[in-house]
Amino acid sequence: MTALLRYQAALLLRSQRWLPPVILYAVFLGVGVQAGQPVLDSLGYGAAALLPVAAWLVRICATGEPPAARACVAAASGPARAHLACLLTALAASAFLGTAATVVVTLISDPAGNGHRGHVPPLQAGAAGLLAALACALLGTAVGALTNPPLLRSPGRAVPAMLLAALPATVASGSPAQAAVGQLVTGSRSGRVPVPLPPLAAAALLAAVACAVACALAGRRSP
Repeated sequence: MTALLRYQAALLLRSQRWLPPVILYAVFLGVGVQAGQPVLDSLGYGAAALLPVAAWLVRICATGEPPAARACVAAASGPARAHLACLLTALAASAFLGTAATVVVTLISDPAGNGHRGHVPPLQAGAAGLLAALACALLGTAVGALTNPPLLRSPGRAVPAMLLAALPATVASGSPAQAAVGQLVTGSRSGRVPVPLPPLAAAALLAAVACAVACALAGRRSP
């Protein structure tokens, strides 16, 4: 599996297809996060914006190989393992983005609650923001796994499905991403730093199930 992960990471980096989602994420942060804003609100915005980017990265990794290369890798390591490497590579890339964004946002934001009232410890706020970002990265990976090959092969179906699924996954009541971001916003109002572990656990469970389904189908369907 380590060799597959290295292969997928090299394929992702060399393709430069990661540039559009990374630039889009940077634009989201540049527009929605300004220096001196309350830290928890800004971290919530940064985490929420990561979800569609994570789904996009899954699509890049799942469709980045030429068919012949994909067939060779699947034959050598098994189609399920090969697809799992794609999903894990996309998740690692989105987690890296979320971690970097969390550090930057924490450094430039005001360590205070909503309305700049009360003191919010930056390290605790950054840890809470990182948990929320990881929850959004996991849920975005789940969305990408269920709306791209091998489940949806046609771009005409996969891309709209991915975009339509990303929105409710971010804002719908009951979504782990919405719960994690909501805890940050509520914490900003009260001045207390939340610990969004339940949303993170729920997002991890959903991601595990989605990846298991996608990998099982990859093993049954020919490239």
